[in-house]
Amino acid sequence: MIYFDYASTAPLNPEVLDTYTRLLTKLYANADSLHAPGREAQRLMEKSRAQIAQLLSVRGDEIIFTSCASEANSTAVKGFALANRHRGNHLITTKTEHSSVAAAFAQLEQEFGFRVSYIPVTAQGIVDTKALYQALTKDTILVSLMYVNNETGAINPIEEVSAYVHEHSRAVVHVDCVQALGKLKLPLSMLDMATFSAHKIYGLKGSAFFYKQRNIKLLPLINGGQQEQGIRGGTSNAPANIVLAKTLRLALEHQAAHYAYVKELRDQLCAKLSTLNDVHINSDEQCIPHIVNVSFLNVGSEIMLNALDERGFCVSAQSTCSSRSRAYSHVLAEMGLGDHIATHAIRISLSHLTTPEEINQLIQALKEINHDYGT
Repeated sequence: MIYFDYASTAPLNPEVLDTYTRLLTKLYANADSLHAPGREAQRLMEKSRAQIAQLLSVRGDEIIFTSCASEANSTAVKGFALANRHRGNHLITTKTEHSSVAAAFAQLEQEFGFRVSYIPVTAQGIVDTKALYQALTKDTILVSLMYVNNETGAINPIEEVSAYVHEHSRAVVHVDCVQALGKLKLPLSMLDMATFSAHKIYGLKGSAFFYKQRNIKLLPLINGGQQEQGIRGGTSNAPANIVLAKTLRLALEHQAAHYAYVKELRDQLCAKLSTLNDVHINSDEQCIPHIVNVSFLNVGSEIMLNALDERGFCVSAQSTCSSRSRAYSHVLAEMGLGDHIATHAIRISLSHLTTPEEINQLIQALKEINHDYGT
C-alpha cells in the first residue's frame, strides 16, 4: 500500500503510541475521582492542557478538550450562537466549509431561526472578502471560516478577515484550523475561537481540542458534568488528553522542515502531472503543498479511486467525511470549475513520510489508468 490520503488522517507517531500505551495500562482512574489515582490523572491532564496552551501562546483555561474536530466545530458554532442569540440573529460562513461546520449552520438556520449568510469563494477557492465584509450587519454575532480548505488546500486570509470583522462589527471570529495545524503559523491572538484535531498531526483519533477566549460564552451541547468548565459533560478521556500535548509538540518541532520537504514533493508531483494528457490541476501554488486536487478529464472520480485502490494507492475524492455521498465536490463547484472537473477530481495529500519514489510510482499508475480508462 502507498498512502496519499494524509489530509484524511495520518498514521500514529510511534512516540505518541508508546506514551499512550503506557498511559492506558497505568492511568485508568477517572480524572474526577477524589482518590489518589484520580487526582494523578487530573494533574497530568491539566499539565497537558497547560503545555498545549504554552505551545500555542494562549492561556490554559482557553483550551477545551473534545472527542473530535467535528464536535469542536459544533460546540464553537452552535454553542456560541445559542448562548448569544440575545445579541443578534445573524451568522456568516462560507460556501466551502467542512461538513461539520456547514451542517451546524444549516441546523441553526432551519431549526432555530438564525439568518445565515453563505459567502462565495474566488476561482482560487479563497473567501470573497469583499462579499464577507458587505454581509456584516449590526446583528452579526459570528463569522466562521476555515484556515485551509480540506479539499484543495486553499489558504484563507484569516488575519485580514479577523482584523476587519473586529474593527467593523461586534461579531466574534471562529476558524477551523484542522488542516493548518502543524503546517502554518497560527495567529490565535487575533481569533476568538479555533478548532483542532489530533489525528491530522499523527496523533490519536477520538482526540481534539478547541481554543476559545476566556470571555466567550458557550451553551453546552453535551450535558451531564463539570468537565471542561461545564462545556462538555462526560468522563474525561485522560490518556488521550494527556498524550495530545506530546503530539502537538512533536508536530510543531518539525513544522518548518516538514513543510519545506513537502513543498519540494508537491512541485515534483505537479510538474509530472502536467505532462499527462487531459489533466487539470485544481490546487494552485498558493495552496498548502500538502494537498493537490487534480481532475482527469476522461476518467471519473470513482473510477480513478477504484483503479488506484486496485493498484495499492490510497487517495480521496472531496472530503473523506463526505466520501460516501454520491454528490460531487461542492468546493470545486463553488470555485466555478464546472460539473465535469468536479466529477473527475481526486485529492492527493502528501506528508513528510512521502518519498520521491512513491511520487514516481503514483505518476506511472495514473498514466496507465488515464490510458486504459480514458474515453
